[in-house]
Formats: sequence, C-alpha cells, structure tokens
Amino acid sequence: VLDEDHYGMEKPKARILEFIAVRQLSERARGPILCLVGPPGTGKTSLGRSVARALGRSFVHVSLGGVRDEAEIRGHRKTYVGALPGKIIQSMKKATTVNPVFLLDEIDKMSSDFRGDPASALLEVLDPEQNFNFTDHYLEVPYDLSNVMFITTANSLHGIPYPLLDRMEVIEIPGYSEYEKLEIAKKFIVPKQLSENGLGHSGVKFRDAAILEIVRHYTMESGVRNLEREIAHVVRRLAQEAVEKGCAGDEEKLAAWSANVTEKRVNELLGRRLREGDVIFREPRPGVANGLAWTEQGGSLLPVEATVFEGDEGLILTGNLGDVMKESARAALTFIRSKAADLGLSEADFRKKAVHIHVPEGAIPKDGPSAGITLVASLVSAFSGTSLLPGRAMTGEITLTGRILPVGGVKEKILAAHRNKIDTVILPELNRKDLDDLPKEVSESLSFIFADSISAALPSLFPAASFAKKRKATAKRTPRSTARAAAQKAPSKSARPGGARRSKA
Repeated sequence: VLDEDHYGMEKPKARILEFIAVRQLSERARGPILCLVGPPGTGKTSLGRSVARALGRSFVHVSLGGVRDEAEIRGHRKTYVGALPGKIIQSMKKATTVNPVFLLDEIDKMSSDFRGDPASALLEVLDPEQNFNFTDHYLEVPYDLSNVMFITTANSLHGIPYPLLDRMEVIEIPGYSEYEKLEIAKKFIVPKQLSENGLGHSGVKFRDAAILEIVRHYTMESGVRNLEREIAHVVRRLAQEAVEKGCAGDEEKLAAWSANVTEKRVNELLGRRLREGDVIFREPRPGVANGLAWTEQGGSLLPVEATVFEGDEGLILTGNLGDVMKESARAALTFIRSKAADLGLSEADFRKKAVHIHVPEGAIPKDGPSAGITLVASLVSAFSGTSLLPGRAMTGEITLTGRILPVGGVKEKILAAHRNKIDTVILPELNRKDLDDLPKEVSESLSFIFADSISAALPSLFPAASFAKKRKATAKRTPRSTARAAAQKAPSKSARPGGARRSKA
C-alpha cells in the first residue's frame, strides 16, 4: 500500500513497517510520535493518509498553522460563553474510534501570545508517558490518547520548541532528484491528471524528455507540487484540442485520438522557458567561487564574488548577509592573513588593500556558517589572481585554525549541484556519512572530495602549477625582506649593556 501511494521514502516506510510488526506482537505498545520534516511538496501530508490506509485506521487531519491560543488544543472552560472542546477531542469525536492515525500538520507554524502557548499544551498530547490521561478543559475528565498514532509534519525544525521536539521521532524527507521526479511523474502525476481532466482513456503519451524539460526549465523546487501544476496545464491544453477535434461525448473517438507530448510540444504548450538554473558563473575568473546553500525549498547554488583594490584596509560585505555569515567572512580573511606564506602570499599583498565580498541576488537574505570554505576560496583567488578550477562547488564551516566543520542539508545541496551540472563537490570529512542517502544516479554522476582542513581542500580547488609558482616567488622575496627587517630592528652597539664603543661608518 505504501509503495502504491508514494515513490521512494524508504526511511518513513521502514519505520511504519516496524510499528506494524510491534503491534502484531504486542497490543500494549504505545503509539509512536513521528515528525516528518522536509521541504514543501514532498508528500508529507499525503503520507499520513497513506499510513492510515495501510493500517486500516481512520484518518484525522488537523492543521496547526497560525494556531496561537492554548484553548485550541485543551478546549475552553465551561465558564466561557460559547465554550467548546479543543481540536484534539473534536477530532477524536469525528474519527469515531480510539486509535486513528492523527496528523498534526505544520507544527512549526504555531505561534504564541497573551492567551497562552499552544506548543506547551501539545507536550501532554505528544508525550507517551502522559497522554493516556489527557484532560480537556471542557470535558474535565481524563481521556486516553495512548492508542492514537500521531504524525506531525514540519518544513523546518527551527520553529519547534525543543521540549516538544524531544518527544517526537524525527524522520527527514529530503527533496527529490530529477530522476525521482521523473518516476513520480510517470507513475503518479501523469495518470492522475489524465484521469481528472477526462483523458484517462485517450492515447496521450508523455515522453521522458518532455517531463525532464518541465522539471528543469519550468519548475525549481524540492517537491513536486509545481511539477503537477505544469503537467496539469499541458493536459488541459490537450483536453481543449481533443474537444476541438470532436471527441467530446464520443468515447470511441476519444480512445482513437492520441497525442505524443515531446520536448518541443511542451515548449509550444507552456511557452518560453521560465528557468535556466541557479545563478552560476561557468567561466573561471579570479575571486569567484561557487558555494552550496540550503533553503526551505531545497538546495541552491550560492556564488560568492570577492575583489581586492587599493584603499584603506577594510572589509566590505554586501548581498543581504546575516550576522553569522558576516562572521564567517571575517574569520576567512583573518585565516588567510595568518597563513599568507603557506598560500603563496606576502604581507605586501594585504597592505593598503580593501576587500569587497558580494553574494549575488542581493534581495534574498542569506545566513549560516556553511559558506566559510567558499569565502576562503574566493578570497584566496582574489588575492592571488588565480581562478578556481571550473565545475567546483563546496560547503563547510571554517574555524580560525583552518579546520572544516560539518554542515547540514547535505543531500539538498548535492542535488542542487547535480541539477546545475557541477562536476566536483568539496565536503567536510565528517559529512561523508550523508552520501548514503543520495540516489544512485546522483552519487555516480558527481565526484566528491572530503577535507577536514582548509589546507587539504585548497589544492583540489586551484591549479597546482599556479600555486607552486606563486609560493616559489614568495619564497624568493622572503629572505631579503627578512634580512632588511632584522637590520632595522637590530640594536646599535652603543645601546648594549657595558657601553661598547660606537663603530665607524
């Protein structure tokens, strides 16, 4: 049943099968509290419906988006005019059973005000140690919720209070790759839209290239919601053509009518392409590096530009950056100055030089520490005048001592790199385990380089010959400048203890 309704989602399906197995062995097992976290349109809500169908249970859906009154959960006391039970008890009444599958949608969208905190009221509902005697203010008698299978959904964990998050088992549902979207469209979306738009018995066929054209150039998302809208648009245009051919009300004529949807046909029906990928600089140029970012809509490429020019020493940051990202830029510049000799740079390269870092698409807020290695690579490229190797993208947090720390959202970031035809991805060493969740087609089409320090990562980002040449030139300058500095700092003989004679010129 789960495979009929959803493609992929191996971890949620495995957890549900575990629950069914435990219930087969013990009826006293308490219902789990599953929290499905992922970008919009990845099938979290519909998975709850599918679970209820698989278990043969009633399904209850409650949306918590915008709920800010604690009485919405616990109910109103009878002293108030128009008092009612809370959403939990009302939904149990609609379910007409004590063990439904209960979906609490958008749990990260709750808010609080002077009327109370609904997230705190949910602590009792979602705690297996307490919910066997949940008390609604309207009923004023304990109600047993221990047989209910609660499933919650969220787009992000940041909006969920930690005490509430601690009571749930988090299952991440990442975005889909192009190949997964192709399979979902072929097996689920196209048959559904053909049936809903009256072409279920016609000879309409969608080519794989046509579906991939829609995925790549008419949608930009982690889920499949917009993909379904665009396919529905194509099907409606085909339905109009079928009616113009006289197929309305004639099933035999409709069955004989056929249409082959190709890549060219999609462009005719949907118009010009809406998207050509993320902002990306294909041609190598000094000071430009491609990072990887995570958003609630999935992953995206994050180009970083840096330039160095004559002026007062300082750091200019533009591109609507948050505080954490600004701190990463300062840490990157400090690291480069402290390790200048190892990077083939000298102190003269920094003297009376201003640095400007810009992250394009300035209207979009950007924050987080994972652009640290991208900022370092961009600054090294700008100071050395050496372009990065083409087809590289990277992510990782940096420290002042040059370590690269792990980051989150790795699968979404790698999918963004794959979508934009990146060849090689540089990742922190501690993120190696995250590759287990990648689709086989994606992992085989990309090369991965893992590094635990900046010094280990930079050789894979720059041409080896240019770095060696720069370092050699710096080494030649260093002894002479060092000798001159030592001569300037050496004390004269007259300043030595004992009053030695002054030497003649």
